[in-house]
Amino acid sequence: MSAESSPAHHPHHHHHHGGGGRSLLIALSVTVTFAVVEAVGGWLGGSLALLGDAGHMITDATALGLALLASWIAKRPPSSRHTYGLSRAEVVAAIVNGLLMFAIVAAIVITAVARLQTPQPVAGGAVMLIGAFGLAINIAVALVLSRGERTLNTRAALLHVMGDMLGSVAALAAGTVIYFTGWTPIDPILSVFICLLILVSSVKLVKDALHVIMEGVPPQVDLHEVGNAMAGIDGVHSVHDLHIWMLSSDTIMLTAHIVVGDLTRWEGTLNALHALLHERFDIDHVTLQPEPVTRVVRPLRQVRGS
Repeated sequence: MSAESSPAHHPHHHHHHGGGGRSLLIALSVTVTFAVVEAVGGWLGGSLALLGDAGHMITDATALGLALLASWIAKRPPSSRHTYGLSRAEVVAAIVNGLLMFAIVAAIVITAVARLQTPQPVAGGAVMLIGAFGLAINIAVALVLSRGERTLNTRAALLHVMGDMLGSVAALAAGTVIYFTGWTPIDPILSVFICLLILVSSVKLVKDALHVIMEGVPPQVDLHEVGNAMAGIDGVHSVHDLHIWMLSSDTIMLTAHIVVGDLTRWEGTLNALHALLHERFDIDHVTLQPEPVTRVVRPLRQVRGS
C-alpha cells in the first residue's frame, strides 16, 4: 500500500478498549450482590416491585458483565482473519444485553397483570427498607462509574444505573404506600413503571448497536460538514465517495477520494487533511485516495473546494 493512500494513525490519541475495567468490575460486584438481596427480599416479602427492581439490577449486572467480556475480547490484536481486531465485540454484547432486557420486561409485565387480577399480601415495611438501601447502593455505583474512564461501556452502564435509581425510588414508594395505607395494587403498578424504564433503555441500546453494525454515520458527525471542511483545505479541488462509519462505538473510520490540482503537492495536502480530521472531528482511521483534477469524475456525491 502506498504512503498516499495508507490510513492515518495517531498512537497518542487512540481510544483504549476496555478502559474503565476496574470501575466496571467494582460496579458489577456491588450490583450483583444487591440484586440477590433484593430478589430474596422481594420473594419473601411478596413484592413484585422489589422483584422487578431486582430484575432491572440483574440486567444491569449482565450489561456490566458483557461490557467487561467485550473489553477483554476487544484488546486482542488484529489477525489474518480479523484485520481490524475484535473491537465490535462490544456491539454484539449490547445486542445480547438488549434481548435479555426484553425477556425480563415481558416476564415482569405478565406477572404484574396476574397480580392485579389476584392481589397478594405484601410486606410493606421490608420493601420500604430494602428499597431505601437499594437507592443508596445505586448512588454509590453511579459515583464509581462516573469517576472511571468515560468509554461507551461505562457511559451505558451509568445510564442503566440511573434507571436503577428510579426503580429503587419506585420500590421505596410502593413499600411506603403499602405500609401506611395497605393499598397493594401500587406494587404491580410501579413494577410496570420499572419495566418502561427497562424498555426505553433496551430499545436505545439495541438501536445504537444496530446503527454500528449497519455502518451508519456516527450520530455526532455531520457527513456534509466533514466533506465541506475537507474540500476547504488548500490544494483540494473536490471530495467524492466520502464514507464515514463506526468500526466500534469509539472508533470512527473514513475513506474518500480527493481531487487535487497538483499531485506533486499531495504529501502536504494529505498531512493537512489528517490534521483537520484528527483535531476537528476526532477521526484518526483515515484512508484517502488522491486523483488529478483532469480526470473525469461523475460521483453521486461531490463536495467542491473553494
